[in-house]
Amino acid sequence: MNNGPDDKEPGSSQNEAQQDSWMRRLGKSLSGPPRTREELLAVLQESQDEGLLDHDAMAMIQGVFEVSETQVRDIMVPRAQMVVLERDAAPADMLPEVIRSGHSRFPLIGENKDEVVGILLAKDLLRLALEKGNGEAREFDIRKVMRPAVFIPESKRLDVLLKEFRSSRNHMAIVVDEYGGVAGLVTIEDVLEEIVGDIDDEYDEAEGAFVLRQGEDRFLVRALTPIEEFNRYFGSSFSDEEFDTVGGFVIHAFGHMPKRGESTVIERFLFQVQRGDNRQVHLFQVSVVPEGDSGTS
Repeated sequence: MNNGPDDKEPGSSQNEAQQDSWMRRLGKSLSGPPRTREELLAVLQESQDEGLLDHDAMAMIQGVFEVSETQVRDIMVPRAQMVVLERDAAPADMLPEVIRSGHSRFPLIGENKDEVVGILLAKDLLRLALEKGNGEAREFDIRKVMRPAVFIPESKRLDVLLKEFRSSRNHMAIVVDEYGGVAGLVTIEDVLEEIVGDIDDEYDEAEGAFVLRQGEDRFLVRALTPIEEFNRYFGSSFSDEEFDTVGGFVIHAFGHMPKRGESTVIERFLFQVQRGDNRQVHLFQVSVVPEGDSGTS
């Protein structure tokens, strides 16, 4: 019996796939190496499709490309979210804020946030805490332990900033706008997260909690928090039929991938992006707002 037009010999599909793959490789060898960034990314994407690169490696490679095109203003912690300490405050009064925030570095300010006079490392207050605990606290001069502040423009590219961080061994820079005012701050961790994704430390983990209370009406909420868990904690009634997590629900409300510092009000909650990168949001700061307030910023 003759084979019909759709009948194929055993193994013919595999042979055709091998021939197609061989033809693609031949075409690439004749066309030469990638000539543009887009061509290179296409080659790398195909390498991932063929199992030569895993998903995480490909994401980091894409992150490396992105830092060369991303500016500091796109990832900085906005001025309004900066946790600062007053230079002239009593050192003992600084300890509660240091403990509450969980940060390791703090801008020291004079009269306001436009007057950043230095950087204080949390570890520099350890000696004060120890002496206070032993009843041997002596006069503590904050000016002797604060480090110089580094100021950079909003337009600086992240790849350039990363090189400067590495060469100077600084881990934090103060971002200034075109008029010289303080626009925010950026850390080396912020830059690295653009490449490798979110970097959690012990404070971020908070013993696995999805919600961390910061104040009477202010909370840190992980984007991966199940909506059911959010509803249980806050007594809300958001639907989980379309989205399983708070991140998916809130990003849908934005209508786009929000940048750090952007905020939106949903019912009685203000969601502000606290941490995130070009691919996803990791952490929200959630505040309970009066009924009727709404909008985005």
